Amino acid sequence: MRIILSALMASATLFAAPASAETIILQAGRVITDANQPATGPATITVTDGKITAITPGYSDAPAGAKLINLRDKTVLPGLIDLHVHLQSNPGGDFRDEAVVSDEFATLMGARNALRTVKAGFTTVRDLGSTPLGGFALRDATAKGVIPGPRIIAAGPAISIIGGHGDVNGFRPEVGHALDAHNTCTGAVECAARVREFSKAGADVIKITATGGVLSQQGRGLGQHFTDPELKAIVDTAHSLGLRVAAHAHSARGVEAAAHAGVDSAEHATFADAAAAKAMKASGTAMVPTLMALAGVKERLGKGVYTPTVEAKGREAVAQMGKALKAARAEGVTIAFGTDAGVFEHGRNAGEFALMVEWGGMSPRDALASATTVAAKLLDKQDEIGRLAPGYSADIIAVDGDPLSDVRTLEKVGFVMSRGRVID
Repeated sequence: MRIILSALMASATLFAAPASAETIILQAGRVITDANQPATGPATITVTDGKITAITPGYSDAPAGAKLINLRDKTVLPGLIDLHVHLQSNPGGDFRDEAVVSDEFATLMGARNALRTVKAGFTTVRDLGSTPLGGFALRDATAKGVIPGPRIIAAGPAISIIGGHGDVNGFRPEVGHALDAHNTCTGAVECAARVREFSKAGADVIKITATGGVLSQQGRGLGQHFTDPELKAIVDTAHSLGLRVAAHAHSARGVEAAAHAGVDSAEHATFADAAAAKAMKASGTAMVPTLMALAGVKERLGKGVYTPTVEAKGREAVAQMGKALKAARAEGVTIAFGTDAGVFEHGRNAGEFALMVEWGGMSPRDALASATTVAAKLLDKQDEIGRLAPGYSADIIAVDGDPLSDVRTLEKVGFVMSRGRVID
């Protein structure tokens, strides 16, 4: 604990000064300003006060007082967006750690994972499940430059049914009561109230567990949890408050019900079939496939990592790898990038790109768009992030090679700028 605090304090000392007073000139060998457009040749990108102010062809000299960064041997592109992470979570732990590890320690782990994530090229993430205040603390600390990390869109805890995925399971009743995050609801009225409470607490997005989940100790499978009226009340209330809804959903009928209720994104959608895909398409619900989560679970099956309850659900989910993504794409469903980092090690997020191409049949260009322009639109930040253009946030990364032909180049990022701050 003392070592972690010392490291964070040292990092904060080096990082706290904002880049707002300086101009930075980036000389890029190739530039992808938009995943939907062809790459261009050598260019100079000017960044001032954390914003891109100009992109000009060729190499321009840096004006007096400006910092020059040579990326002439790199492909420069927008910072990546991961719509599904859990910064305070790490893979492979015992579920009983929930009763031992403090929220404060989990938040320190979240700071470490935020740094790993941004160094991997992900300059914006959506944190879809944290301790009641930890996710908001990380969001605010990275925004103010107190600690290095990505822009964080924070949900706080997921809203769940009593005893469902997202509630406390597997403990004696009195322990479960002590660990209660007050995030469950029953009935449309109570569920609407819970959304309002989370909005009041500072949530940027509402996360719900519309079905059972793989890694919780609830043993009722992966089917639908909330009733249709409860789902509708959650979505209508959130939308009335200007909040989008991300629905953890595995079973086909659970995905279909969530889509009919109007959720903005179906997270995982592991068993989605043609009917579920049609419902997503009709309602405008995006699919966030989180294939890396399945890969992470697969790596740990049969190794004594999971309890028998989780092991059984894990095998059931892993058997579906890639099938739902193909079904969704066949119906023209919007596919947005998300990984469920925390189920696997933070920093490996870019492994999702190859899985989208290999398992889901997506092109490298479409996979990159899912983590830039498409993801930015789902966050209602399409005029701020996801592209390189004057006026946009200076969220910029650089890689060797061409990610439009080989997405694995995104697994090794050589330069990261987040909101105008260079990440060492």
